[in-house]
Amino acid sequence: MSLHLDQMLTDATAKNLSLAHALEALLDRELEARHQRSIERRFKLSRLQSKPSIDSFHFNHHKSRFQLKTRILRLLDLDFLRNGTSVCLIGNPGVGKTYLAKIVGWRACQANQRVLFTTAMDMLNHLLASQVDHSLIRKLKIYTEPSLLVVDELGYLSLDQQTSNLFYQVISTRHSHKRSTLITTNTAFSDWGNILYNTTIATAIADRLVENSEIFLLGGESLRKGNKSQPPTE
Repeated sequence: MSLHLDQMLTDATAKNLSLAHALEALLDRELEARHQRSIERRFKLSRLQSKPSIDSFHFNHHKSRFQLKTRILRLLDLDFLRNGTSVCLIGNPGVGKTYLAKIVGWRACQANQRVLFTTAMDMLNHLLASQVDHSLIRKLKIYTEPSLLVVDELGYLSLDQQTSNLFYQVISTRHSHKRSTLITTNTAFSDWGNILYNTTIATAIADRLVENSEIFLLGGESLRKGNKSQPPTE
């Protein structure tokens, strides 16, 4: 408001506006500036590192994308966040799972929602390290409290019992609080017993995700093998 006060008063005088109208316009500028600062703060804390647009998502790359177009676009309405619904993007490496996850994450930031993007291993290594200094409970909140947690690259490395248990704690807590989790993985639910410590933990995690979730199967070959001018996909 202080930056635009003199100009606003000058404009009000030139246009013969009342003081009330001038103040209203000034307040509108203040609110818009605060909104934009809040969005930038959400983006910085999200660790997304980019602001991709759905306009650059190639729906014609594979028939599965085209068939899912309506459902994918519906994600950007963010109703799934309001309903505490989770999202699972499943497909081979390079088909655009991470890129799509970041599109959704950035859209949530624009709606002033608290978002956190992390790879599965970064999150679990962080939580493992917290057990050394007995800060696990506090560090768990980093991953359980955001409105949207994006966990990328689940399944690229197998998890041992300790990391599987930590992953379960994150998913279980978010599920009980009805907070949305978006997971990208190259492994079908039926094979999660191979990447998690055992089928018991795998089933417990999958059940909580599937109970209230949107599942997207992205097919096709890796975009990395195609047009190099296309945006990054993973």
